[in-house]
Amino acid sequence: MSKTSPPLLPRLARLLERIGGNLKLARLRRKYSAETVAQRAGISRKTLYRAEQGDPAVALGIYARVLQVLRLEQDLASLAADDDLGRKLQDAALTPRQRAPRRKATPSPNSDAEPGNNASEGA
Repeated sequence: MSKTSPPLLPRLARLLERIGGNLKLARLRRKYSAETVAQRAGISRKTLYRAEQGDPAVALGIYARVLQVLRLEQDLASLAADDDLGRKLQDAALTPRQRAPRRKATPSPNSDAEPGNNASEGA
């Protein structure tokens, strides 16, 4: 019995297909066979084929191993490097809270006596 995963948005599916196509182009430019890349990555040829097709069921670790075989592993560092939306949300949450200005103390009605004449002081 296989697990079913929720469907991907079309934009995300196209992105995965493009990444897989880029992996295939990189492999072909280096004149590596699918068998060679799969063996060096420790995966089957079928899994490599699925990665090159952009199959969303292929784990990110598999993509990382294929990138390592192709000597493109530094490309992983740029996956979420520039997060404009996250930075804007964080900046919005970091604005300092503004306190209300202090109110001037109003004299209480019992403060008619002079401050030094209090019987409880310095007795």
